[in-house]
Amino acid sequence: MSGAGKKVADVASKSIDWDGMGKMIVSEEARREFATLRRAFDEVNTTLQTKFSQEPEPIDWEYYRKGIDSRLVDMYKEAYESMAYAPYQLYLSLSFYCFLDPVVISYMYIVVVW
Repeated sequence: MSGAGKKVADVASKSIDWDGMGKMIVSEEARREFATLRRAFDEVNTTLQTKFSQEPEPIDWEYYRKGIDSRLVDMYKEAYESMAYAPYQLYLSLSFYCFLDPVVISYMYIVVVW
């Protein structure tokens, strides 16, 4: 992963206070579920940091020229090299925050009360 996607993953992994959240949990069952959640998050985060952070192998255009007309390969090469990707930007809509707030509040209520 490169660029903005890597930055989002880095911020997400650093901004979660796992120890602080773990201290608020009072029941053993909730602690087990929380530990499972943390392990799952760590597995996904590790996959994102390793598997998807690798740069793709360069295309061997000469290999394709051997079996295909070189003009066609040149057209594909030109189109491939002219592709541009917009930078990834994370925008959360207001409707997402309206959904998130009750969920977080109910979670905090369950953790503190139970």
